[in-house]
Amino acid sequence: MNKGDHVLNGILLAVGLGFAIHPDGSVRTLETIAATLIPVVLGTLFPDVDTDFGKHRKTLHNLPVLAVLYAFPFFTGNLTWVWVGVASHYVLDVVGSKRGIALFYPLSSAEYGLPVGVTTSSKWASTATVLITVLEVGVIAVLIRVVPATVPLNAIPGLF
Repeated sequence: MNKGDHVLNGILLAVGLGFAIHPDGSVRTLETIAATLIPVVLGTLFPDVDTDFGKHRKTLHNLPVLAVLYAFPFFTGNLTWVWVGVASHYVLDVVGSKRGIALFYPLSSAEYGLPVGVTTSSKWASTATVLITVLEVGVIAVLIRVVPATVPLNAIPGLF
């Protein structure tokens, strides 16, 4: 996906998070969207920083980077939603694009992806982004309701 699609993904994710956490559409829903918007969008853009250094779709597109960003809020209480954006970026690059990413870099440079994706310049890239994001929001909603400890919601003061 291109930068615009990753931003679109982040915006849709923030809205989805707002309704997944507070499905009633109340002021708290809007507050959650506002609280998650910037961190999630930054997270969706972060992995592509490796286009300027390192190896693109390897250096910042791997599970060790995601693990660090997932664990960070448990220890610091901030950057809570950045990992959601990064994870979503990975999903888009694995499922939505033809190339895939090096999930196990630096241990392995092999890139993993599904054969169903589109090229980043395809006219279908934005459509693929929206469809994948809707599925991601569904998964997040299930995680929040069924296994809430997987999403560090307590790291956001006043969210609940």
